[in-house]
Amino acid sequence: MKTSEVSDSENFCQVFTSNRLHFSQLNMLLLTHRFFCVLIFCILSTVIFIFTAFPGSSAVSPKSEAVPIYDYKIVSAYPHDPGAFTQGLIFEKGVLYESTGIRGRSSLRKVELQSGKVLQFLRLPNQFFGEGITLYGNKIIQLTWRSRTGFVYDKNSFELLNTFTYPTEGWGITHDDTRLIMSDGTSVLHFLNPENFKETARIEVADAYGPVERLNELEYIHGEIYANVWQTDRIARISPRTGQVTGWIELAGLLSSDDRKYPVDVLNGIAYDTEADRLFVTGKLWPKLFEIKLVFR
Repeated sequence: MKTSEVSDSENFCQVFTSNRLHFSQLNMLLLTHRFFCVLIFCILSTVIFIFTAFPGSSAVSPKSEAVPIYDYKIVSAYPHDPGAFTQGLIFEKGVLYESTGIRGRSSLRKVELQSGKVLQFLRLPNQFFGEGITLYGNKIIQLTWRSRTGFVYDKNSFELLNTFTYPTEGWGITHDDTRLIMSDGTSVLHFLNPENFKETARIEVADAYGPVERLNELEYIHGEIYANVWQTDRIARISPRTGQVTGWIELAGLLSSDDRKYPVDVLNGIAYDTEADRLFVTGKLWPKLFEIKLVFR
């Protein structure tokens, strides 16, 4: 064989080998591309199946729709006892009824709105940590925190009329004219018979992100439950029928820097004037109580 023929043969082999390598690489790329296409198809098919077969878990279900958010406008600010660890608040006929906490300092009090002057005062026994209150007829109903004991007082004299028990912690309480509504620091609200204090129903409160925990002081306003959420500057507006949050009230910035020179604690305390349609809020150890108007964001 001639040298030129050997050289041509070697060149042919090199080209053939090189082409085979390129073909193998191309084939691998095609296989990889096909694999990812199949993977994406499977993922999309699974998502579509979940959304169609289980609409309740869909990202576009009614539960996850945006709810209204409200800011506020301060209408008036009133003096508030900076030593009052506010746990419950009611407004009726020009005066406030307030429950305060801390063992050894817990109290029930009647307070003049304009001046913050304490008009009537009852100290709780030292073993009790006062919590939420509500006014039902001519009776004030007060919860305690971990003692699982509630008190019923005559509204005018603060005379103790009755006691009752419950199986959870006591945080906030309000009513809808026929049932008492009680929070226990979780996402659950309990509905109680106002005569015998037995539970008749319960709901779990949730928004688009899941259960809303640490529900605290409560107020019933225009068919909705307003609830402070402990350690936040927010009030949840809640449907008493479904437990769904129907709106959020954002109350950050109520206290000025001067107000915060006091050893203030968290926002807590909601009261409503049914006759004049006024909403009041305050906090634990706050030096002021505010009348506010809600402003849709």
